[in-house]
Amino acid sequence: MRAILDHCTGGRRRSLPAGTDFIEEGGKTGHLFVLLEGKVEVVKGDSLVAVIDEPGAVFGEMSVLLDRAHSAKVRTANDCVLYEFDDAASFLRQQPAVALLIAKMLAQRLNVANTYLADLKRQYAGHGTHLAMVGEVLQSMINLPPLEVSPGSDRKSDPRM
Repeated sequence: MRAILDHCTGGRRRSLPAGTDFIEEGGKTGHLFVLLEGKVEVVKGDSLVAVIDEPGAVFGEMSVLLDRAHSAKVRTANDCVLYEFDDAASFLRQQPAVALLIAKMLAQRLNVANTYLADLKRQYAGHGTHLAMVGEVLQSMINLPPLEVSPGSDRKSDPRM
């Protein structure tokens, strides 16, 4: 995602100390963040999902594109420098190259998730466990209208499944 750094004009450069939450799970800011320096942690609920230190990494894009609340907390793991775009939707309309880069990144994530789920489906076919429903999850990822996807877990299942 380093290519995105070539297009980050108009963003506000922010220096944040370690331990700063700059995206709150469940909050909605309309902001987009691009990492310049440092390391951040992505936390969903009580689980650390990822640690990212790649310059050009983007945060807040799903919330902006779906016009929904942020799906995870993002905090600095050490001192960081980021670009922040307050009106991310306008920025993406004005910078279609950035929107395309973000679309490619999201497509890569979806491809990884689909590949993983397809492998789980193959491994657990016929086992009768909750993992056997992976095929239904894959099908729902393809067929549900936009903004109706509500993935579940053992604690909170999707009632449509």
